[in-house]
Amino acid sequence: MDFDPHQICFGLNQEIDQRSCAWFLRLTGQRKFAELLSSRLSSDEIEALTSTLTALFKEHLSEDEYHTHFLREESPHHLPEESC
Repeated sequence: MDFDPHQICFGLNQEIDQRSCAWFLRLTGQRKFAELLSSRLSSDEIEALTSTLTALFKEHLSEDEYHTHFLREESPHHLPEESC
């Protein structure tokens, strides 16, 4: 199915919210857009954004899912706690 960004919609039902959220995340992850927005964020805004996303990752992803799907590691290489 082709995607039209104008079809992103929140608040109708869980299925549409999840689909819209997935497309929203895909759009924000485009390299040029990410570089443009990040160049305009203050240090406080960067901290707020990364803190929010990190908290959601910790709440909803296992450590293996984080390494496999977010970091795109083929086989997760976990660092000892003290080196993070």
